[in-house]
Amino acid sequence: MSHRLLPSGSAIFLPLRRVVVGASLALVAATALAQHDPAGFPLDSVGYLNEELPRMEAAIAAKDRSFFLGAMTRMVQFSERWGFKAKANPDLAAYPMCTAAVMDYAVVGMCRLNPADDGCEPGLAPRFEANVKRCRELAAQK
Repeated sequence: MSHRLLPSGSAIFLPLRRVVVGASLALVAATALAQHDPAGFPLDSVGYLNEELPRMEAAIAAKDRSFFLGAMTRMVQFSERWGFKAKANPDLAAYPMCTAAVMDYAVVGMCRLNPADDGCEPGLAPRFEANVKRCRELAAQK
């Protein structure tokens, strides 16, 4: 004889599920709002690049092209979190060096693996390095 005190679809689980989902959505919304404070963008960008660049260097050394699929996915996620993927966040206009550095890092890495690729312009890597440097300097001031 099976004793089920509360069936899975019971009236108790439905409100509990709503509370948990509601709390989760509230947490996500609060996190999203907190991360959209433009003053924190340079520091967050530098943290992102500090994590990604050593991984990119290791992938280049290992000639691991598969790394860049995940790198592009992470870059898109970062840009969506800050709302600059489609230049939708005008509050970040003061930080073009940071947005450019984040957007270009994977392309620069892929170009280091295959410099003859059509998308690899000679000025990309030096411009990227300059943007990373300027973004780091700006983040250090905040």
